Amino acid sequence: MSFSASGLYAITRPENKTAEQVLADVEEVIKAGVSVLQYRDKQPVDAVYLAGALKELCHAHNIPLIINDDLQLAKYIAADGVHIGQNDSQMTYAREILGNKAIIGVSCYDSVDLALEAQQLSADYVAFGRFFPSSSKPLAAPAHIATLQLAKKSLKVPVVAIGGILPDNGAALLNAGADMLAVIGGIFTEAPYQSTQAYQVLFK
Repeated sequence: MSFSASGLYAITRPENKTAEQVLADVEEVIKAGVSVLQYRDKQPVDAVYLAGALKELCHAHNIPLIINDDLQLAKYIAADGVHIGQNDSQMTYAREILGNKAIIGVSCYDSVDLALEAQQLSADYVAFGRFFPSSSKPLAAPAHIATLQLAKKSLKVPVVAIGGILPDNGAALLNAGADMLAVIGGIFTEAPYQSTQAYQVLFK
């Protein structure tokens, strides 16, 4: 499964939801038009079941499933890839474990230097953020528009922006150089289909 270099990058918010509700929400955002789905779960109950079901759902719609920060889960369910924090040894290990075809994304926060290192170590995309106040990552250090502008000039891999992104502030990030917008609460808090559709105008 290939990684899209544009569009909406959806990240699950399964806390306080049943697996069935998570799957129903994800199906809605897929129908509304997302390019990638990341399974992120900070309080997993049955991660193997849910990740496997998400993979089936994503593949039915030709969308890659990325696992957040869990190499063993990604390998066990044969996910399309993994998203990790910026760490040289972890990046190298992830490639060894998942193979050359796996999609590996790396968080680079507000540092183009970290992104350049990740690119050299074969990352398939890099992510910067948070750019706006975020309920999902309230303590994350802020990233700056200038970082995206420099990243676009310096990198060959796709650039993902994350953190408090809404339909009314996402255009500034795309204009600065982001290829994709990663969204959690903006689409999974309520009315997933309608919330996802509200972002689509940004990519037209």
